[in-house]
Amino acid sequence: MEELDETAALTLDAATSALVVIDLQNGIAASGRQAAPYTADQVIGNAVKLVDAFTQKGAFVVLVRVSSLDGRDMVRPVTDSVAAPVNYPEGWDQIVPAIAGFKNTYTVTKRQWGAFFGTDLDLQLRRRGIQSIVLCGISTSIGVDTTAREAYQLGYQQVFAEDAMTASTREEHDYVCRTIFPRIGRIRTSEEIAAGLK
Repeated sequence: MEELDETAALTLDAATSALVVIDLQNGIAASGRQAAPYTADQVIGNAVKLVDAFTQKGAFVVLVRVSSLDGRDMVRPVTDSVAAPVNYPEGWDQIVPAIAGFKNTYTVTKRQWGAFFGTDLDLQLRRRGIQSIVLCGISTSIGVDTTAREAYQLGYQQVFAEDAMTASTREEHDYVCRTIFPRIGRIRTSEEIAAGLK
């Protein structure tokens, strides 16, 4: 069982902890989109360190990607923000090569921002006795935040790898990391998380 004392060093039990990596896929992380405060390459680099640490300890690693058959299976609300038409180039939904090569990872395909709704993520975590999840990926304020709120409502303990996630702007990233995440989990660096995995 992990330490819950926030003044103590982070300790995660590899047997009951999982790493959930959000949307580090070609069409998002390797697309050249604006990212802050970390570049997509920095996020991928830190996520690779986490995936490596978790797989070496035999912990469960989930790679989440967003995909669509034809765009009609995606959420399409009427909004005030006009979205540009979505073009799905070949391979856009494939996990970035730096992470895709790891063995014994589980891939979850989602059709919306959060990784729990409409997927088997909760089922797979519960069948493995997972109590704590570490979240990272792109974007802090969309996919990571939505997944974190879902996980909170499902009762998971959470740790957020702050330097292994990024948003479109620093303001978006900072708002979520300073306002939302401290209320539903703990924020640590990828190095602290890797070191605390036992």
